Amino acid sequence: MSQSSTLLIIDYNLSRVEDVARIAEHARTRHGARSLLIRADPSAHDASICEDVIDLDPTRPDFVEQALARLTLWRDTLRGGLVFSDNAVQSGAQLLERLGLRVDCANLALGAFNKHTYRQSEAVYSQLLRSQRVLVPDCVGITSVAELQSFANAHPDGFVVKPSCEGNNRGVVIVRPGDNLQVVLDEVAPYLANGVICEQFIPYRREYSYDGIGALSFITEKVSASGRYPVEIAQVLPARLSLTEQHTLQRTGYLCNLLVGQRDGPFHNEIKMSDDGAYAAVVEPNRRPGGMKIWSLAKAVYGVDLYALWVDTVLSDAVPVALPPPLQQAATVMLGISQDDFFTPRGIDGDRLFAQALAATAQHHDLQAAELRIGEFGWLTQEHRFVHAVPRDNADFIAQATVVLDAESVDIRHILQTLRTQWLTVLLAVQAAQPDRVRSAVPVLEATV
Repeated sequence: MSQSSTLLIIDYNLSRVEDVARIAEHARTRHGARSLLIRADPSAHDASICEDVIDLDPTRPDFVEQALARLTLWRDTLRGGLVFSDNAVQSGAQLLERLGLRVDCANLALGAFNKHTYRQSEAVYSQLLRSQRVLVPDCVGITSVAELQSFANAHPDGFVVKPSCEGNNRGVVIVRPGDNLQVVLDEVAPYLANGVICEQFIPYRREYSYDGIGALSFITEKVSASGRYPVEIAQVLPARLSLTEQHTLQRTGYLCNLLVGQRDGPFHNEIKMSDDGAYAAVVEPNRRPGGMKIWSLAKAVYGVDLYALWVDTVLSDAVPVALPPPLQQAATVMLGISQDDFFTPRGIDGDRLFAQALAATAQHHDLQAAELRIGEFGWLTQEHRFVHAVPRDNADFIAQATVVLDAESVDIRHILQTLRTQWLTVLLAVQAAQPDRVRSAVPVLEATV
């Protein structure tokens, strides 16, 4: 492919900038293609990783027409496109269809962004889904306490309230019998303009994601907090499953892909499964790579770069079909603080701190240093901000890291439980040594791994 070829990247979620850089580099080195990024308010860093950048918000009602007008200079060189954010999942697909580029169905894409739309699609095919042992939760949109009360009356054992179009577990509230519904409505008030839904509580305890691209798939185990705010704490790969459990999750994930029009592109479908492994329910679908570094975990476990494959599928005829057997275990873990406090990472060597926590964890489990390794570590933000010790959403974590485990005799989920405790211990020691910081006192962990 010539240097005049262009790969169009349509938007990305804020935490994915390193993945965009990886995509642009592969397009450049493997295919000789320039990268053109479209997103709202692009940064200087965006301009440094992509050859060209267009400032345009994919949520604008006229996004497609505006993009077509501004893409005039590149129309003859465009060879492929990637839609890399939830906000752009439908408008981006519509744009690529108008450009005549390969993309999954735009008409069905809204179900991969709007949770209410997806539940409505499930309701249409409820008989088919239930025949495949897939639970279809009752779901309604709400705007008032009266509507909340009506749903509570119909579901006296509890239910979930959450935004229709929001990711990263933001705004998700578990409602229990006797909860103050006005307080619940106040908590989700910031999301009412874009839709809030009440959803029947899914009675399954375990949660996984069906991940992949095209026909290539794998299953990731999710670890979430218990209690009122079911925030994601960790992702584990490979998931430890029986053959029956694998078939249940694969069947459910594939049906989910059909409902949202996924065919060739990436997917990350969040699924809960019954304890006996026979039944499942979709939490939400996504037509993008999973967050929390799931594709980075896949590279560590299977030795396959899915970002490179994604680029290859749109710029060439590459068709990924299957992954090799797993080489090792890997996980992403979210890291927090000990008690409600203001926090900034400025002045803290996070890499050194995490290495200390990992070394203490390896020692606790009688592992050699080479058996438990750091994959990636990063602060979520450099801003000085208030953080809850018991996270209410992903903004209540301060860092994210991936780890790789070579020892087959140890379950990496046990490693993560120790690691999160050791992280709080070493962080507390650093904070205690800095008198200008407000110090946290007692480590608090709401959920175990």
